[in-house]
Amino acid sequence: MRTWREMRGFPVAVQLLLVNQLGVNTGFYLLIPYLATHLGENLGMSAAVVGIVLGVRNLSQQGLFIIGGSASDRLGARGVIIAGCALRTVGFALFALGDGLPVLLAASVLSGLAGALFNPAVRAYLAQEVGERKAEAFALFNVFATTGALIGPLLGSALLLVDFRTSALTAAGIFAVLTVAQALVLPARKVEPSGNSGVLGDWREVLANRAFLVFALAMVGMFTLENQLYLLLPDGAREATGWDGAAGLVFLIGTVANLALQLRITRSLKSRGPRPRWIAAGLAVMGLAFLPPLLGGPLVLFSALLLYLGIMIASPFVMELIPGFGRPELTGTYFGIFYVVSGIAAAVGNAVVGWAMDTGESLPWLCCAVVGLASAGGVAWLHRRGALPRVAEAAEVTAGSRA
Repeated sequence: MRTWREMRGFPVAVQLLLVNQLGVNTGFYLLIPYLATHLGENLGMSAAVVGIVLGVRNLSQQGLFIIGGSASDRLGARGVIIAGCALRTVGFALFALGDGLPVLLAASVLSGLAGALFNPAVRAYLAQEVGERKAEAFALFNVFATTGALIGPLLGSALLLVDFRTSALTAAGIFAVLTVAQALVLPARKVEPSGNSGVLGDWREVLANRAFLVFALAMVGMFTLENQLYLLLPDGAREATGWDGAAGLVFLIGTVANLALQLRITRSLKSRGPRPRWIAAGLAVMGLAFLPPLLGGPLVLFSALLLYLGIMIASPFVMELIPGFGRPELTGTYFGIFYVVSGIAAAVGNAVVGWAMDTGESLPWLCCAVVGLASAGGVAWLHRRGALPRVAEAAEVTAGSRA
Protein backbone atom coordinates (compact mmCIF):
# COMPACT_ATOMS: atom_id res chain seq x y z
CA MET A 1 0.00 0.00 0.00
CA ARG A 2 2.87 2.37 0.78
CA THR A 3 4.23 1.83 -2.71
CA TRP A 4 0.92 2.69 -4.34
CA ARG A 5 0.51 5.81 -2.18
CA GLU A 6 3.98 6.98 -3.12
CA MET A 7 3.29 6.27 -6.77
CA ARG A 8 0.11 8.39 -6.76
CA GLY A 9 2.18 11.37 -5.62
CA PHE A 10 3.84 11.55 -9.04
CA PRO A 11 2.37 12.89 -12.32
CA VAL A 12 0.33 10.48 -14.44
CA ALA A 13 3.15 10.21 -16.99
CA VAL A 14 5.55 9.00 -14.28
CA GLN A 15 2.97 6.54 -12.96
CA LEU A 16 2.65 5.11 -16.46
CA LEU A 17 6.41 4.75 -16.81
CA LEU A 18 6.52 2.81 -13.52
CA VAL A 19 3.77 0.47 -14.67
CA ASN A 20 5.54 0.34 -18.02
CA GLN A 21 8.67 -1.02 -16.32
CA LEU A 22 6.60 -3.68 -14.57
CA GLY A 23 5.21 -4.70 -17.96
CA VAL A 24 8.59 -4.51 -19.71
CA ASN A 25 10.24 -6.86 -17.22
CA THR A 26 7.22 -9.16 -17.07
CA GLY A 27 7.17 -9.52 -20.85
CA PHE A 28 10.94 -9.87 -21.12
CA TYR A 29 11.37 -12.52 -18.42
CA LEU A 30 8.26 -14.32 -19.60
CA LEU A 31 10.08 -15.13 -22.83
CA ILE A 32 13.86 -14.70 -22.84
CA PRO A 33 14.82 -17.22 -20.09
CA TYR A 34 13.07 -19.96 -22.10
CA LEU A 35 14.27 -18.94 -25.55
CA ALA A 36 17.44 -21.06 -25.56
CA THR A 37 15.47 -24.18 -24.62
CA HIS A 38 12.95 -23.48 -27.39
CA LEU A 39 15.66 -22.99 -30.01
CA GLY A 40 17.58 -26.09 -28.97
CA GLU A 41 14.86 -28.58 -28.08
CA ASN A 42 11.85 -27.47 -30.12
CA LEU A 43 13.65 -26.26 -33.25
CA GLY A 44 16.63 -28.62 -33.04
CA MET A 45 19.29 -25.94 -33.42
CA SER A 46 22.88 -26.58 -32.38
CA ALA A 47 24.36 -24.92 -29.32
CA ALA A 48 26.48 -22.72 -31.58
CA VAL A 49 23.46 -21.39 -33.48
CA VAL A 50 21.54 -20.84 -30.24
CA GLY A 51 24.51 -18.86 -28.96
CA ILE A 52 24.54 -16.74 -32.12
CA VAL A 53 20.82 -15.90 -31.85
CA LEU A 54 21.11 -14.98 -28.17
CA GLY A 55 24.36 -13.11 -28.74
CA VAL A 56 22.86 -11.03 -31.55
CA ARG A 57 20.00 -9.98 -29.26
CA ASN A 58 22.36 -8.99 -26.47
CA LEU A 59 24.79 -7.18 -28.80
CA SER A 60 21.95 -5.30 -30.50
CA GLN A 61 20.85 -3.98 -27.13
CA GLN A 62 24.15 -3.34 -25.32
CA GLY A 63 25.92 -1.90 -28.34
CA LEU A 64 23.14 0.47 -29.37
CA PHE A 65 22.21 2.08 -26.05
CA ILE A 66 24.06 5.18 -27.23
CA ILE A 67 21.68 5.41 -30.22
CA GLY A 68 18.64 5.27 -27.95
CA GLY A 69 20.10 7.90 -25.65
CA SER A 70 20.94 10.28 -28.48
CA ALA A 71 17.55 9.76 -30.12
CA SER A 72 15.91 10.61 -26.81
CA ASP A 73 17.80 13.93 -26.64
CA ARG A 74 17.38 14.83 -30.31
CA LEU A 75 13.86 13.58 -31.05
CA GLY A 76 12.22 13.51 -27.63
CA ALA A 77 12.01 10.66 -25.15
CA ARG A 78 8.29 10.03 -25.70
CA GLY A 79 8.59 8.98 -29.33
CA VAL A 80 11.67 6.85 -28.65
CA ILE A 81 9.90 5.00 -25.82
CA ILE A 82 6.89 4.29 -28.02
CA ALA A 83 9.06 3.17 -30.94
CA GLY A 84 11.07 0.88 -28.69
CA CYS A 85 8.02 -0.87 -27.28
CA ALA A 86 6.52 -1.21 -30.77
CA LEU A 87 9.73 -2.80 -32.08
CA ARG A 88 9.81 -5.28 -29.21
CA THR A 89 6.19 -6.19 -29.97
CA VAL A 90 7.24 -7.09 -33.51
CA GLY A 91 10.42 -8.84 -32.39
CA PHE A 92 8.69 -11.06 -29.84
CA ALA A 93 5.91 -11.86 -32.31
CA LEU A 94 8.56 -13.03 -34.79
CA PHE A 95 9.96 -15.37 -32.15
CA ALA A 96 6.48 -16.90 -31.93
CA LEU A 97 5.79 -17.13 -35.65
CA GLY A 98 9.19 -17.89 -37.18
CA ASP A 99 11.32 -21.02 -37.06
CA GLY A 100 13.96 -20.22 -39.68
CA LEU A 101 17.32 -18.71 -38.77
CA PRO A 102 16.85 -15.46 -40.79
CA VAL A 103 13.53 -14.74 -39.05
CA LEU A 104 14.97 -15.55 -35.62
CA LEU A 105 17.97 -13.30 -36.23
CA ALA A 106 15.63 -10.50 -37.29
CA ALA A 107 13.61 -11.07 -34.12
CA SER A 108 16.80 -10.89 -32.06
CA VAL A 109 17.93 -7.65 -33.69
CA LEU A 110 14.52 -5.99 -33.32
CA SER A 111 14.02 -7.02 -29.70
CA GLY A 112 17.57 -5.94 -28.81
CA LEU A 113 17.25 -2.61 -30.64
CA ALA A 114 13.96 -2.05 -28.83
CA GLY A 115 15.67 -2.30 -25.46
CA ALA A 116 18.45 -0.01 -26.64
CA LEU A 117 15.81 2.59 -27.52
CA PHE A 118 13.44 2.61 -24.59
CA ASN A 119 15.83 1.85 -21.70
CA PRO A 120 17.81 5.13 -21.78
CA ALA A 121 14.77 7.06 -23.01
CA VAL A 122 12.59 5.95 -20.08
CA ARG A 123 15.27 6.91 -17.58
CA ALA A 124 15.85 10.27 -19.26
CA TYR A 125 12.11 11.02 -19.33
CA LEU A 126 11.78 10.01 -15.69
CA ALA A 127 14.76 12.11 -14.60
CA GLN A 128 13.45 15.19 -16.39
CA GLU A 129 9.84 14.76 -15.26
CA VAL A 130 10.26 14.32 -11.48
CA GLY A 131 12.50 17.29 -10.68
CA GLU A 132 14.08 16.98 -7.22
CA ARG A 133 12.40 13.65 -6.46
CA LYS A 134 14.66 11.57 -8.67
CA ALA A 135 15.82 9.27 -5.86
CA GLU A 136 12.26 8.32 -4.85
CA ALA A 137 11.20 7.91 -8.49
CA PHE A 138 14.09 5.57 -9.29
CA ALA A 139 13.49 3.68 -6.05
CA LEU A 140 9.92 3.01 -7.20
CA PHE A 141 11.27 2.15 -10.63
CA ASN A 142 13.46 -0.49 -8.99
CA VAL A 143 10.47 -1.92 -7.09
CA PHE A 144 8.36 -2.30 -10.23
CA ALA A 145 11.29 -3.71 -12.23
CA THR A 146 12.06 -6.34 -9.58
CA THR A 147 8.40 -7.31 -9.30
CA GLY A 148 8.19 -7.79 -13.05
CA ALA A 149 11.34 -9.92 -12.97
CA LEU A 150 9.52 -12.26 -10.56
CA ILE A 151 6.14 -12.32 -12.30
CA GLY A 152 7.62 -12.89 -15.76
CA PRO A 153 9.28 -16.28 -15.19
CA LEU A 154 6.31 -17.54 -13.17
CA LEU A 155 3.88 -16.60 -15.93
CA GLY A 156 6.25 -17.90 -18.59
CA SER A 157 6.61 -21.31 -16.96
CA ALA A 158 2.82 -21.58 -16.76
CA LEU A 159 2.30 -20.60 -20.41
CA LEU A 160 4.96 -23.06 -21.54
CA LEU A 161 2.62 -25.81 -20.38
CA VAL A 162 0.66 -24.84 -23.51
CA ASP A 163 3.60 -24.11 -25.84
CA PHE A 164 6.35 -21.59 -26.50
CA ARG A 165 4.33 -19.81 -29.18
CA THR A 166 1.61 -18.93 -26.65
CA SER A 167 4.25 -17.57 -24.30
CA ALA A 168 5.89 -15.45 -27.00
CA LEU A 169 2.59 -14.06 -28.28
CA THR A 170 1.60 -13.15 -24.71
CA ALA A 171 4.88 -11.29 -24.27
CA ALA A 172 4.30 -9.49 -27.59
CA GLY A 173 0.78 -8.63 -26.46
CA ILE A 174 2.07 -7.04 -23.26
CA PHE A 175 4.38 -4.78 -25.24
CA ALA A 176 1.57 -3.94 -27.67
CA VAL A 177 -0.61 -2.77 -24.78
CA LEU A 178 2.26 -0.71 -23.37
CA THR A 179 2.84 0.89 -26.78
CA VAL A 180 -0.79 2.01 -27.03
CA ALA A 181 -0.87 3.24 -23.43
CA GLN A 182 2.24 5.36 -23.92
CA ALA A 183 0.90 6.85 -27.15
CA LEU A 184 -2.32 7.83 -25.37
CA VAL A 185 -0.98 9.01 -22.02
CA LEU A 186 2.62 10.25 -22.28
CA PRO A 187 2.64 13.98 -23.02
CA ALA A 188 5.09 15.26 -25.58
CA ARG A 189 7.77 17.63 -24.31
CA LYS A 190 9.58 20.34 -26.24
CA VAL A 191 13.04 19.17 -27.26
CA GLU A 192 15.71 21.70 -26.31
CA PRO A 193 18.59 21.99 -28.80
CA SER A 194 21.81 20.48 -27.45
CA GLY A 195 23.99 23.31 -28.75
CA ASN A 196 26.36 20.94 -30.56
CA SER A 197 26.71 20.61 -34.31
CA GLY A 198 25.26 17.08 -34.32
CA VAL A 199 25.04 13.75 -32.60
CA LEU A 200 28.80 13.22 -32.87
CA GLY A 201 29.29 16.50 -31.06
CA ASP A 202 27.04 15.25 -28.25
CA TRP A 203 29.06 12.05 -28.00
CA ARG A 204 32.37 13.92 -27.94
CA GLU A 205 31.13 16.14 -25.13
CA VAL A 206 30.04 13.19 -22.98
CA LEU A 207 33.14 11.10 -23.74
CA ALA A 208 35.34 14.05 -22.77
CA ASN A 209 33.84 13.95 -19.28
CA ARG A 210 36.50 11.84 -17.59
CA ALA A 211 34.81 11.77 -14.20
CA PHE A 212 31.68 10.34 -15.80
CA LEU A 213 33.61 7.66 -17.69
CA VAL A 214 35.51 6.58 -14.57
CA PHE A 215 32.25 6.47 -12.64
CA ALA A 216 30.66 4.32 -15.35
CA LEU A 217 33.61 1.92 -15.17
CA ALA A 218 33.33 1.82 -11.38
CA MET A 219 29.77 0.63 -11.80
CA VAL A 220 31.09 -2.64 -13.23
CA GLY A 221 30.60 -3.98 -9.71
CA MET A 222 26.91 -3.17 -9.60
CA PHE A 223 26.12 -4.63 -13.00
CA THR A 224 28.34 -7.69 -12.70
CA LEU A 225 27.06 -8.62 -9.25
CA GLU A 226 23.44 -7.87 -10.13
CA ASN A 227 23.75 -10.30 -13.03
CA GLN A 228 24.72 -13.04 -10.57
CA LEU A 229 21.05 -13.13 -9.56
CA TYR A 230 20.65 -15.13 -12.79
CA LEU A 231 23.91 -17.10 -12.74
CA LEU A 232 25.88 -17.73 -9.56
CA LEU A 233 23.19 -17.34 -6.87
CA PRO A 234 20.56 -19.64 -8.46
CA ASP A 235 23.27 -22.23 -9.08
CA GLY A 236 24.45 -21.92 -5.49
CA ALA A 237 20.88 -22.16 -4.16
CA ARG A 238 20.27 -25.36 -6.12
CA GLU A 239 23.53 -26.92 -4.92
CA ALA A 240 22.96 -25.93 -1.29
CA THR A 241 19.40 -27.30 -1.10
CA GLY A 242 19.39 -30.03 -3.73
CA TRP A 243 16.13 -28.54 -5.04
CA ASP A 244 15.77 -26.96 -8.47
CA GLY A 245 12.98 -24.71 -7.23
CA ALA A 246 15.39 -23.01 -4.81
CA ALA A 247 16.49 -20.73 -7.66
CA GLY A 248 13.03 -19.17 -7.61
CA LEU A 249 13.45 -18.32 -3.93
CA VAL A 250 16.23 -15.92 -4.89
CA PHE A 251 13.77 -13.77 -6.88
CA LEU A 252 11.00 -14.14 -4.31
CA ILE A 253 13.31 -12.85 -1.58
CA GLY A 254 14.25 -9.88 -3.76
CA THR A 255 10.69 -8.94 -4.61
CA VAL A 256 9.49 -9.11 -1.01
CA ALA A 257 12.51 -7.14 0.18
CA ASN A 258 12.00 -4.48 -2.49
CA LEU A 259 8.33 -4.01 -1.69
CA ALA A 260 9.02 -3.79 2.03
CA LEU A 261 12.26 -1.83 2.18
CA GLN A 262 13.19 0.05 -1.01
CA LEU A 263 11.32 3.29 -0.35
CA ARG A 264 12.18 3.29 3.34
CA ILE A 265 15.88 2.85 2.59
CA THR A 266 15.99 5.55 -0.10
CA ARG A 267 14.08 8.09 1.97
CA SER A 268 16.15 7.44 5.05
CA LEU A 269 19.52 7.71 3.31
CA LYS A 270 18.60 10.64 1.07
CA SER A 271 18.77 13.09 3.99
CA ARG A 272 21.87 11.56 5.59
CA GLY A 273 24.79 12.66 3.52
CA PRO A 274 26.06 12.83 -0.06
CA ARG A 275 24.82 10.30 -2.59
CA PRO A 276 28.27 8.90 -3.48
CA ARG A 277 28.75 7.80 0.13
CA TRP A 278 25.67 5.60 -0.10
CA ILE A 279 26.51 4.36 -3.58
CA ALA A 280 29.89 3.19 -2.24
CA ALA A 281 28.21 1.64 0.81
CA GLY A 282 25.69 -0.19 -1.37
CA LEU A 283 28.45 -1.58 -3.59
CA ALA A 284 30.36 -2.73 -0.51
CA VAL A 285 27.27 -4.55 0.79
CA MET A 286 26.85 -6.18 -2.63
CA GLY A 287 30.45 -7.40 -2.48
CA LEU A 288 30.16 -8.68 1.11
CA ALA A 289 26.99 -10.54 0.11
CA PHE A 290 29.14 -13.14 -1.64
CA LEU A 291 31.11 -14.13 1.46
CA PRO A 292 28.46 -16.09 3.50
CA PRO A 293 28.22 -18.98 0.96
CA LEU A 294 31.87 -19.74 1.67
CA LEU A 295 30.64 -21.06 5.01
CA GLY A 296 28.32 -23.52 3.22
CA GLY A 297 24.67 -24.46 3.69
CA PRO A 298 21.60 -22.36 2.90
CA LEU A 299 23.46 -19.09 3.58
CA VAL A 300 23.25 -18.49 -0.17
CA LEU A 301 19.69 -17.25 0.38
CA PHE A 302 20.98 -14.82 3.00
CA SER A 303 23.49 -13.70 0.38
CA ALA A 304 20.63 -13.02 -2.04
CA LEU A 305 18.98 -10.82 0.59
CA LEU A 306 22.23 -8.93 1.20
CA LEU A 307 22.76 -8.48 -2.53
CA TYR A 308 19.29 -7.05 -3.00
CA LEU A 309 19.87 -4.79 0.00
CA GLY A 310 23.04 -3.43 -1.59
CA ILE A 311 21.20 -2.83 -4.87
CA MET A 312 18.41 -1.03 -3.01
CA ILE A 313 20.96 1.24 -1.33
CA ALA A 314 23.00 2.10 -4.42
CA SER A 315 20.81 1.88 -7.52
CA PRO A 316 18.38 4.82 -7.04
CA PHE A 317 21.25 7.17 -6.22
CA VAL A 318 23.28 5.97 -9.21
CA MET A 319 20.35 6.76 -11.52
CA GLU A 320 19.87 10.11 -9.81
CA LEU A 321 23.54 11.02 -10.13
CA ILE A 322 23.98 10.35 -13.85
CA PRO A 323 22.05 13.42 -15.16
CA GLY A 324 24.13 15.61 -12.85
CA PHE A 325 27.31 14.96 -14.82
CA GLY A 326 26.26 17.18 -17.72
CA ARG A 327 23.69 19.46 -19.29
CA PRO A 328 19.98 18.52 -19.09
CA GLU A 329 19.83 18.53 -22.90
CA LEU A 330 22.16 15.49 -22.96
CA THR A 331 20.51 13.42 -20.23
CA GLY A 332 19.59 10.63 -22.66
CA THR A 333 23.09 10.52 -24.13
CA TYR A 334 24.62 10.25 -20.67
CA PHE A 335 22.33 7.33 -19.80
CA GLY A 336 23.03 5.67 -23.15
CA ILE A 337 26.82 5.88 -22.90
CA PHE A 338 26.67 4.86 -19.23
CA TYR A 339 24.95 1.61 -20.19
CA VAL A 340 27.34 0.96 -23.08
CA VAL A 341 30.47 1.42 -20.93
CA SER A 342 29.21 -0.40 -17.86
CA GLY A 343 27.55 -3.09 -19.99
CA ILE A 344 30.79 -3.94 -21.79
CA ALA A 345 32.71 -3.94 -18.51
CA ALA A 346 30.07 -6.12 -16.87
CA ALA A 347 30.24 -8.59 -19.78
CA VAL A 348 33.95 -9.00 -19.11
CA GLY A 349 33.20 -9.39 -15.40
CA ASN A 350 30.61 -12.08 -16.08
CA ALA A 351 33.08 -13.96 -18.25
CA VAL A 352 35.54 -13.94 -15.33
CA VAL A 353 32.85 -15.21 -12.94
CA GLY A 354 31.90 -17.95 -15.39
CA TRP A 355 35.54 -19.01 -15.67
CA ALA A 356 35.81 -19.03 -11.87
CA MET A 357 32.71 -21.25 -11.59
CA ASP A 358 34.42 -23.83 -13.78
CA THR A 359 37.66 -23.56 -11.81
CA GLY A 360 36.73 -23.91 -8.13
CA GLU A 361 33.85 -23.86 -5.67
CA SER A 362 35.07 -20.89 -3.62
CA LEU A 363 36.72 -18.85 -6.36
CA PRO A 364 33.59 -17.32 -7.97
CA TRP A 365 32.30 -16.08 -4.62
CA LEU A 366 35.65 -14.53 -3.80
CA CYS A 367 35.86 -12.93 -7.26
CA CYS A 368 32.45 -11.31 -6.79
CA ALA A 369 33.38 -10.03 -3.33
CA VAL A 370 36.56 -8.46 -4.70
CA VAL A 371 34.70 -6.85 -7.63
CA GLY A 372 32.10 -5.31 -5.34
CA LEU A 373 34.61 -3.96 -2.85
CA ALA A 374 36.85 -2.64 -5.64
CA SER A 375 33.91 -0.78 -7.20
CA ALA A 376 32.99 0.65 -3.81
CA GLY A 377 36.57 1.85 -3.41
CA GLY A 378 36.48 3.45 -6.86
CA VAL A 379 33.34 5.45 -6.10
CA ALA A 380 34.72 6.49 -2.68
CA TRP A 381 37.93 7.66 -4.36
CA LEU A 382 36.01 9.74 -6.91
CA HIS A 383 33.94 11.25 -4.11
CA ARG A 384 37.02 12.21 -2.07
CA ARG A 385 38.46 13.91 -5.14
CA GLY A 386 35.25 15.93 -5.58
CA ALA A 387 34.76 14.49 -9.08
CA LEU A 388 31.10 13.50 -8.66
CA PRO A 389 28.00 15.73 -8.89
CA ARG A 390 26.82 17.12 -5.56
CA VAL A 391 23.19 16.14 -5.99
CA ALA A 392 22.38 15.94 -2.28
CA GLU A 393 23.72 19.38 -1.46
CA ALA A 394 21.97 20.94 -4.46
CA ALA A 395 18.65 19.43 -3.41
CA GLU A 396 19.10 20.76 0.15
CA VAL A 397 19.82 24.28 -1.08
CA THR A 398 16.75 24.24 -3.32
CA ALA A 399 14.55 23.00 -0.50
CA GLY A 400 15.88 25.70 1.81
CA SER A 401 15.20 28.46 -0.72
CA ARG A 402 11.60 27.35 -1.11
CA ALA A 403 11.07 27.36 2.64
